[in-house]
Amino acid sequence: MAISNEQTVLDDMRAVAPEFSKLTEELLFGDIWKRPDLSQRDKSLITVTCLIALNRIEQVDFHLKKAFENGLTKEELVAAITHIAFYAGWPTAASGFVHLKKIIDHL
Repeated sequence: MAISNEQTVLDDMRAVAPEFSKLTEELLFGDIWKRPDLSQRDKSLITVTCLIALNRIEQVDFHLKKAFENGLTKEELVAAITHIAFYAGWPTAASGFVHLKKIIDHL
């Protein structure tokens, strides 16, 4: 299965929900993600672990790719996912690792 690139994800979203896409691009990624209180790297770590913990797996691949782009390492992501296994559940972490492996295989 191919990993969607960021532009394809945004284009698909724009085709279905143009206003939501606009909010995503302008507010979420254009403002919230650019605020200086946390680094892009830290925001990626928080986002990935929250998405995995909340079982929002459909968003995980996109944000795992972003996490690597923002400087997180495989080892850091493995450690974070392992850590949340004790708080969010073992199966949740196992699902996160499946997605992490898929992203690593496509880097």
